[in-house]
Formats: sequence, structure tokens, C-alpha cells
Amino acid sequence: MNPTSPYEAARMVANNCLCLRVQRASRAIARHFDRAFRPLDLNNWQFSLLMHLCRPTPLTVSELAEKLAMDRTTTTANLKPLERRGLVAIHRDDKDARVKRVSLTDAGRAVLAEAIEHWRTANDAIVARLRDVDLGSLHSALKTIAAT
Repeated sequence: MNPTSPYEAARMVANNCLCLRVQRASRAIARHFDRAFRPLDLNNWQFSLLMHLCRPTPLTVSELAEKLAMDRTTTTANLKPLERRGLVAIHRDDKDARVKRVSLTDAGRAVLAEAIEHWRTANDAIVARLRDVDLGSLHSALKTIAAT
């Protein structure tokens, strides 16, 4: 389709733009999870950070940023409120003082354990709305998009 007017072009983009559709869905899902985590004074990004830190060995800030597909600066900014609340600890690497490592504290593990139930309820509600969607295909498609 080759639009002949700016209005037709705008309509074509609105009807066909994957970016716009993914952004809208992402914002709606983020708001849904933000509401679910509000009683714990967390947002969906903070929950994701805590989940990725639930591991036997601490990640570097750079590794965490890469796993979340975020830049290092944004990751650091998102860690600060969690550090102030005592949910994460940020410390220098034993071998390279330029490297910062992040780990969950006992308080962070406790909040995360409680947050899992909130996540499950929120996630199940979204999945229920997608009853006619092949979730395996959706997950696969999103993974493919994220890998590019």
C-alpha cells in the first residue's frame, strides 16, 4: 500500500505498525503489574530486577542491565530505591574495584517471596484474557523480537 496523503499514511501506520502495537500492549501490561505490586511498594521494573538477582552468585550491574535489555545507567537508577530500602546490596567486586556487583538481601528475598503471589495473580489475569491465543507462539515471537 502506497499512501497518497498524510492522513492515509497515518492510518496505514496505525493499522500496521508492530512498534505501536507492542508499545501499547507493553504499557497496558506494565500498568497492570504496577497495580499488582503497589501494596509492596514495588513497580514492575523493580520486581524484574529482584527476580533477576534471585541467584546464588551476584551479577554485575552490566550483566543485570544486559539481562533486562536496559542500559547500565537506567539499571543503576532503578537499583537505587531498592538499595535505599535495603532490598539489594551493591558492592565492589573483590577482583576489580571498578566493577559493581548486586545481590539480594534477606529483606529483598522476603519481599520477592511475597511479590511472587502478586505476580501470579496479575499474570494469570492477563493469560485468562488471552484464552484464544497460543501462548507458546506469543512467547516465541516476543523472544525473537527481543533477540534482534
